Amino acid sequence: MQRVCFLLKVRPERLAEYRERHRDVWPEMREALSRTGWHNYSLFLRDDGLLVGYLETEDFEAAQKAMAETEVNARWQAEMAPFFEGLDGRPDEGMVPLTEVFHLD
Repeated sequence: MQRVCFLLKVRPERLAEYRERHRDVWPEMREALSRTGWHNYSLFLRDDGLLVGYLETEDFEAAQKAMAETEVNARWQAEMAPFFEGLDGRPDEGMVPLTEVFHLD
């Protein structure tokens, strides 16, 4: 299983709304993530807007590609894009995995 961690930056003025949107993620979005190989997926948000994402998957590139092909992801990314700083495209395209340097199993 591949462990993936990534960082994004939520606009400070949109933090409350971003948190609210994630209290009730669309059921079809949740189902699509699970179906396309996104497991143990978590988002952590710091008060300054730093967003840390973590997931486990067999193949991150394949999971991203499969998710990008879903209609629900296109709608979700379009709604979420205005929440982020420093992105030229969709938020899911801005997720650059960090390099794992240590893991205690």
